[in-house]
Amino acid sequence: MTKCLVLSMNQWRQQHSPAVPVVERVHLQVGDFTCVEPDQLLFTWRVAVENSWLDGAELVVEAVPLVGRCVRCQQTYSPAPDTAYRSPCCDHPMEEIVTGRELRIRSVDYTLES
Repeated sequence: MTKCLVLSMNQWRQQHSPAVPVVERVHLQVGDFTCVEPDQLLFTWRVAVENSWLDGAELVVEAVPLVGRCVRCQQTYSPAPDTAYRSPCCDHPMEEIVTGRELRIRSVDYTLES
């Protein structure tokens, strides 16, 4: 995951050429249902960007909660593993995920140097 994030940032940097972006923070949305561990991601980020153009840039991880929608009653709810992610209103299995699978760069705080 970290490698893909760094590759995405390198592509983003090329879009600003010939100016050089100086990145202060990268804001990343990570859904609770992605199997990505935020603490591990923060650690690997620091290692991956060391001695690169991103050295010193902070990775800010925003957790996005898992929210499901019951297809029977159209109610949204917070699915839980201990209930097998079933709907609390009618015990129907979770079929629709509203949020919780996000894994995207939300924004980048930076300045441009020529």
